[in-house]
Amino acid sequence: MRAIWKGHIQFSLVTIPIRVYSAIESSETIRFNQLHVEDYGRIAYDKRCKKCNKVVSNEEIVKGYEYEPDQYVVVEKEDLEKLRVKSTRIIEIQGFVDAGEVHPTMYDTPYFAGPDGLVGAKTYALLCQTLRESNKLGVGKVVLRDRESIVLLSPQGPGLLMHKIRYPNELREISQVPQLDGLEADKEQLKLAETLVESMSMSLSDIDLTDTYTEAVKELVTAKAEGKEIVTVAEEERPVVDIMTALKESIDQAKSSKKPMKKATGKSKTAKKAASSASKSRKKKTA
Repeated sequence: MRAIWKGHIQFSLVTIPIRVYSAIESSETIRFNQLHVEDYGRIAYDKRCKKCNKVVSNEEIVKGYEYEPDQYVVVEKEDLEKLRVKSTRIIEIQGFVDAGEVHPTMYDTPYFAGPDGLVGAKTYALLCQTLRESNKLGVGKVVLRDRESIVLLSPQGPGLLMHKIRYPNELREISQVPQLDGLEADKEQLKLAETLVESMSMSLSDIDLTDTYTEAVKELVTAKAEGKEIVTVAEEERPVVDIMTALKESIDQAKSSKKPMKKATGKSKTAKKAASSASKSRKKKTA
């Protein structure tokens, strides 16, 4: 696994050398190329100036910030380097917060943070264990891919998971979603729904999380490459059922799908075998 960033975690006077790795397996993503329908040549994307209609090279492109319509401030690479933001090589932990305090909408890209060398490994392990036992998250800032981001450090297994999170001002309020006012569930339906949820409760590891779409696309590509006919299965339309009937039938279905538990007798196999032998022995003496 190749590191994408190298630096330090720092809080108070403690410094830990680390390397950051992407937690996303990009090779599992299906990507398509755009082709010319006549000769299957790949479509190129020209970098064309919208003002003069000229195709330009990378050397002719600069970054600009539009402060008014069609008015730009040009920012050179040297200008950005002069900023000398501390977080370009240091993740400075600004504080530790309860894990439940961070709303799920704030989470963005996940990374792994591992120790960099044997010297900082012990201090790294100490931070992992401290976060695990305190149920806290470390909150800091770091520059990744030319942008400063807020990050959360949390323990995962033997190491640290680093989540890049969104700035609060980037998030919308759920109250902006239309038709949420005055929503209230029927009490009888709610009771049945809670029963259904309880009957379907299980561990996440028991749920099939396979990416079936990607697998299907791979099979499709293989079949077409081999000149095989693509077989499609039409999805059956489900009849519309009123909510009460749907809930009751769903509960019955969930209950019937669960295997009945065997009654505990309190006796082990060894005890049963011994009891059976003793019974046979008594019968022989009586005879």
